[in-house]
Amino acid sequence: MRILCQSKGKRVTCLNLIHSRSYRSQSSASMASLSGIDESLQYPVARRDESVVDDYHGVKIVDPYRWLEDPDAEEVKDFVQKQVELTDSVLKNCDVRDKLREKITKLFDSPRYDAPFKRGNKYFYFHNTGLQPQSVLYVQDSLDAKAKVLLDPNTLSDDGTAALIKVSVSEDAKYLAYALSYSGSDWATIKLMRIEDQIVEADALSWVCFCFSHSFGYFFHLTISLLNVPTYKLFLYLRGIFFFFYLFSLVKSTIYSFWSVVSQFKFSSIAWTHDSKGFFYSRYPAPKEGKDMDAGTETDSNLYHEFYYHFLGTKQSEDILCWKDPEHPKYIFSGHVTEDGQYLVMCIEENCDPVNKVYYCDLSALPEGLEGFKKRDGLLPFVKLIDGFDAQYEVIANDDTVFTFLTNKDAPKYKIIRVDLKEPNDWFEVIPEAERDVLESATAVNLNQMIVSYLSDVKYVLQIRDLKNGSLLHQLPIEIGSVNAISARREDSVVFISFTSFLIPGIVYQCNLKTETPEMKIFRETIIPGFDRSEFHVHQVFVPSKDGSTKIPMFIVSKKNIKLDGSHPCLLYGYGGFNISVTPSFSVSRTILMRHLGAVFCIANIRGGGEYGEEWHKGGALAKKQNCFDDFISASEYLISAGYTQSRKLCIEGGSNGGLLVGACINQRPDLFGCALAHVGVMDMLRYHKFTIGHAWVSDFGCSEEEEEFYWLIKYSPLHNVRRPWEQNPDKPFQYPSTLLLTADHDDRVVPLHSLKLLATMQYVLCTSLENSPQTNPIIGRIERKAGHGVGLPTQKMIDEAADRYGFMAKMLGASWVE
Repeated sequence: MRILCQSKGKRVTCLNLIHSRSYRSQSSASMASLSGIDESLQYPVARRDESVVDDYHGVKIVDPYRWLEDPDAEEVKDFVQKQVELTDSVLKNCDVRDKLREKITKLFDSPRYDAPFKRGNKYFYFHNTGLQPQSVLYVQDSLDAKAKVLLDPNTLSDDGTAALIKVSVSEDAKYLAYALSYSGSDWATIKLMRIEDQIVEADALSWVCFCFSHSFGYFFHLTISLLNVPTYKLFLYLRGIFFFFYLFSLVKSTIYSFWSVVSQFKFSSIAWTHDSKGFFYSRYPAPKEGKDMDAGTETDSNLYHEFYYHFLGTKQSEDILCWKDPEHPKYIFSGHVTEDGQYLVMCIEENCDPVNKVYYCDLSALPEGLEGFKKRDGLLPFVKLIDGFDAQYEVIANDDTVFTFLTNKDAPKYKIIRVDLKEPNDWFEVIPEAERDVLESATAVNLNQMIVSYLSDVKYVLQIRDLKNGSLLHQLPIEIGSVNAISARREDSVVFISFTSFLIPGIVYQCNLKTETPEMKIFRETIIPGFDRSEFHVHQVFVPSKDGSTKIPMFIVSKKNIKLDGSHPCLLYGYGGFNISVTPSFSVSRTILMRHLGAVFCIANIRGGGEYGEEWHKGGALAKKQNCFDDFISASEYLISAGYTQSRKLCIEGGSNGGLLVGACINQRPDLFGCALAHVGVMDMLRYHKFTIGHAWVSDFGCSEEEEEFYWLIKYSPLHNVRRPWEQNPDKPFQYPSTLLLTADHDDRVVPLHSLKLLATMQYVLCTSLENSPQTNPIIGRIERKAGHGVGLPTQKMIDEAADRYGFMAKMLGASWVE
């Protein structure tokens, strides 16, 4: 039986509350899976509390697994442990899992480098020799000088779960501020180090490390990992003192001299003043549990962000409060100091929409400098340049009071504009909005030039333009792939550009802008022994979506000259949200799937992302969120009709918002897929906004507290739309695909309760509520310990997770290993 809820003439089907204990009307043979599981799974029975009922605008919604929202409850811990045991029992029967782990480990064991960046007279870069848990930060006096280990996070924990998530070097290169996250949590602690106070031995391996913390803040999904999901284009803008890295590791050590500790650091920048006396940062109030809390496991909303200045050598309690806005508890503050050192520019955001306010403070005009604020109360005297959420504004450069911005103001594909602070109402265009291509980034370089990056049909275009008038000076040649970093400041004539693609593991290009015709010279390159890019083929297709008028770009990667006979296992990845573009990147694990399992790998650039600008984003958000699922389903149907695969051999994968995508699609079209991998997905669309930073996603999803938006959400919320497909389609009985939900105990971005509640619901509705359920495909969850939303995941954990999920996929799709 289903509970039908009536409200103002609107009929909503809620959670399936099924009391029938048997199923006899159809033969389960017609729904047989390729799972190859020799015996039926014994799912743990989770307690259902049907007395928990919420009233949404007159609609009663039962939430029988509300108790799974408490991560500290013993009952929840018991549920998790039983699910872990169930999943282990399935994975041990996935015969290619060990081969996958062995091959991934072998190919992953190759040196990798991030693009270097310069501060003062020194260069800094991250390097990983191959299999170390986290990357190591190096410093050198010149590009030709011997590099020294500056900071090795691998010495900070025994299991590699201490991760550097942000570093910031002072202008004179005397100090390093670094932030450390533990167990994948978004929470981090900033510490300070004096760079020259290292004890340097002739043999770097003999260095001894004194343990300390580090972190680098404003981080969303940046995954250029050679292993995991494609590059989430929350791009690496190297502005001022910001530098964003995704880290791997090395094993060396140093003696560090640290001075200060800053806690409660989350969603922040680190911005040094040019006198190197301290830096600006943002933080939340400490959680109620205080220092005894296991950071990353809490679910309380993150509210009341504040903006501070920290003086070196002082306690955090003495920091200057620069800005707060208690009337707007959801505001998030970040700041940077302009390259001339004169202005502090603060951006204010309320959610994930690409809009922000811009305030500035002339630091040179403070009578007693920042020190004067130690003696008196009061916030910094900010001037409100942009005091509304009408568009996004990102500072590119300034000449005294003349500021250049990248913006989407009246330009959904972005443009570059300029304003004089003395005449704040007089703006003019430097580079107008392109007709089709999206202006992704702009970096001021070589004094009066800038490197601009366009996205053209999800392919990067790099140009050198005049900073003053925007005129095109040079086109920089690059292949189809992703520009992950442009590392340079305005004073630099040598630029480093980090690049990857489906078939290029990683290249750092060096470009000298002083030459008449700048060339892209390979500075460093990741070489993977045994990988031959000539074995593979990449092409892009444009698939008609359900509405008929929209073409969805999709990359298809496979071995060359495959037969389009529907015989191939296929992995389709998607995201579709938050204005994030999913662009080509290299993946060791997916390369192995193509080589040894004959798989085809695809990325569908569905609406909701940023691939074609803000209109493309809005076309898959709020009331139009269903477009994301329709686009992904259309891409799946194309792969089948074109002969790449067939339904029982098609696996879909996505993470975070992409996990929501997978969850919604298997509910809407369970017949279309053979396997589903949903990572850290947002699955409870009626309550997501109540936990940690979830309130910031209302801009993309809407909120169930608003009646109109509730009706958007209830239609696709994965948790609330699990149905028995054999009852929905009695003439064509089928079951849900084999499903693996992945989450982590320290994910404080998309808290694990989303996956746990969906897991319990699917297992009940499809399996345990029936004596002889036709659902023979497994529904299981992989729950990682001491890990979060992907930040700082150690190399070994990434390898193990990839082997598990793709080993599961191979077993469920009936894929055979070929050497």
